[in-house]
Amino acid sequence: MTAPGPKADLHRYLQAAREAVLWKLEGLPEYDARRPLTPTGTNLLGLVKHLASVELGYFGVTFGRPSEEPMPWLAAHADPEDDLWARPEESRAGVVALYRRAWCHADATIAALPLDATGRVPWWPQDRAEVTLHRVLVHVTSETHRHAGHADIVRELVDGAVGMRPGRENMAHGDAARREAHRARVERAARTAAGK
Repeated sequence: MTAPGPKADLHRYLQAAREAVLWKLEGLPEYDARRPLTPTGTNLLGLVKHLASVELGYFGVTFGRPSEEPMPWLAAHADPEDDLWARPEESRAGVVALYRRAWCHADATIAALPLDATGRVPWWPQDRAEVTLHRVLVHVTSETHRHAGHADIVRELVDGAVGMRPGRENMAHGDAARREAHRARVERAARTAAGK
């Protein structure tokens, strides 16, 4: 995607989100990459697996370009949350490689089709199932950034690491003491507003 224009812009934002999600796995022990840190089970490796499925579906099936990737977690008999976590036999390297292959498959669709190319999302309601590549690019980019935000929070809960990418925290300057002072100030404000 080197030609300037709306497609290149959308693709650049999608790629930034993809890279942010994968960066959240860097340097983590196996347990921390997989463990659930919210009541709904949100975990870093599960987010990566889910996003691989998302890209393969939206940029593959939707435009009649299905991937050959096996995704048993999406079979009719599978649990609806099977794409949101990695089983012990699913390696981190394997899930990350699947996500990178999904990028390649999606990028081939993005490169091959114009933004106004139409497709059909079979899992959406009939009245809105017909979509353009433009709409799918916006949708998947939005979803990937949403899950990158989830990954930000999960990673911060694991070890305090924050930021958009290596060397760019995108946080106010300061050390851990300053951040703790800020957190305490926010807590006091919340308690005061709630009358506690």
